[in-house]
Parts: sequence; structure tokens; C-alpha cells
Amino acid sequence: MKLFLKKTISELGEIGDVIDVKTGYARNYLIPQGIGVEVGQANLQWIDAQKRRLEKEESERNLEMRSLAETIDGASCTVIARATEEGHLFGSVTVQTITDQLTADGIEFDPDLIELEKPIRELGIYNLNVRVHPEFETTIKVWVVKADEDDIEDETPAGEQEEDEDEGGTPTSSESD
Repeated sequence: MKLFLKKTISELGEIGDVIDVKTGYARNYLIPQGIGVEVGQANLQWIDAQKRRLEKEESERNLEMRSLAETIDGASCTVIARATEEGHLFGSVTVQTITDQLTADGIEFDPDLIELEKPIRELGIYNLNVRVHPEFETTIKVWVVKADEDDIEDETPAGEQEEDEDEGGTPTSSESD
């Protein structure tokens, strides 16, 4: 089946290309996801108009992605995590943890852009690739450091307070007078 690509897909082709794919792949994935449109005599003129429009939109998107890549390039963040003496983390550092930390530092982007094969489970310094666009790739540095024992003891989750509080926020005692 011949399809007109509405988006650039690295395995298939560039935006505006007419590609030949299996019918099931086209009908079950590419067309419903809005990635492609079936090529036919009735929509050849529409395809030409769409190709020009999509190429213009893609060039504008390239400019946005290039500026995002320049913003992200060389960024670093420090993730503080609980760890053993040997440097093994209790839990792991995920892509979401990293993007949350970068967002707190003022750099916002989609977590799916970070290429992380598996969650980080050791202390250390990690250089991670960020694929902002098929044409733009950049690197961020993630420092995973051990949390101080004092910091861990000072932090009590909001739901686990020493005394029970009533709805007004005043402590109540469990003893009755």
C-alpha cells in the first residue's frame, strides 16, 4: 500500500515522502496514528498541498528543536538518592526523576527524549543522550550522589507525623481527661 508520510519516521522516510508498506501496518498503525495518508487519484492534489504545508511546519519545528537542543546541551543536574556504603542505590533514578530535577533547574522538555536503557542503580556521573529531533542530539550530565544521613532523618513524609492532627491542624492527644 502506498502512503504519504505526514511525519518524519527514521525507519520509513522523511515528511512528504510516498512510501510502500504492508497493508496491515498502514491500516492498523500508520493511518490511525496520523503518520500517513493513503495515496489515491482523488487526493493527489491534496497531497501536494499537504506536502508543502508540512515541509513549512517541519522547518519551523526544526528551528524550535534546535533552540531546545542548544538550551539542553551541556546541562547537568544532581540527583540525591539514598545508597549503601558500596554505592548501590535504594531504588533507582529514572528518566522521570532526571526531568523533574532539570525542570526544577528551569529546563523543561519531554522525558521520552532522554535515551536511558535501564534505570540508574549506582552512584556516579552519567552522560545521557537526549534526542530532541531525529536530526538533533545533545548530551546532559547527571550526577547521582549519596544523601546525607542527617537529611534523611529530617525529612518525614507529610502523612507520617509524630502526633495525630485533627482537621483544624491542631495536635490531639490520644489520652482522654
